[in-house]
Amino acid sequence: MRILITNDDGISAPGLVVLEAIAKTLAGPQGEVWTVAPAFEQSGVGHCISYTHPTMMTKLGERRFAAEGSPADCVLAGLHVVMKDTPPDLVLSGVNRGNNSAENALYSGTLGGAMEAALQGVPAIGLSQYFGPRNYETANPFEAASVHGAALIARIFEAKVQSNNDYGLFYNVNFPPVPAAEVKGTRVAAQGLRPGTSFTAEPQLSPTGRPYLWIKGGDQHIPTAPGTDAAVNLEGYISVTPMRADLTAHDALEALKVIQ
Repeated sequence: MRILITNDDGISAPGLVVLEAIAKTLAGPQGEVWTVAPAFEQSGVGHCISYTHPTMMTKLGERRFAAEGSPADCVLAGLHVVMKDTPPDLVLSGVNRGNNSAENALYSGTLGGAMEAALQGVPAIGLSQYFGPRNYETANPFEAASVHGAALIARIFEAKVQSNNDYGLFYNVNFPPVPAAEVKGTRVAAQGLRPGTSFTAEPQLSPTGRPYLWIKGGDQHIPTAPGTDAAVNLEGYISVTPMRADLTAHDALEALKVIQ
């Protein structure tokens, strides 16, 4: 296999090292792993692309590039420039530092990279490692992803899920906030919503007296509805959520026809 990897935490992030090891296992001894990742952290950029300014790119080594842009930019660079003559069989994005379950998925640069690959017709998976008291301060907080990632990805593609929608599928995988040995298994789960939790803005004052603000996240350990992504993660399970870029609220189409 030829695999393209990217992330949103940046080219130097420890999660990218974990993803590279996962990708090498999947690619096999005759395969290739190519990296095109952001030169700087791009957390929270979602599916944005650098449409109005150039994206500078630097070759750092064999099959390894850093681009001054978003994860979606990196995927576009990988598919249309770096691997133009030898396109990848799979795009992997991550392993993100922190979960992309529930509403986090809507902001995630990790999933933005996977979404762009799906829009380009390439199978893609975004991978994220939930953090919590059971794993955050361990020697390897990414252990659950490191140990279980490659085998899980192989099982996803062995399932050969077919989509009847023009928008291709991509997958959101979140590893639970526990050591690898405590992972209970895998659950296919819908995206949930943490009740009463959202991003907020917190005003601050600089030493020079100028106002500024930080965007602040909510409590990540509030479970979503039973059986949905964050709920099963907090129960110790890996969540696998099939997604696509179609934002249509299909359940509202019929009711809205009264306005026609």
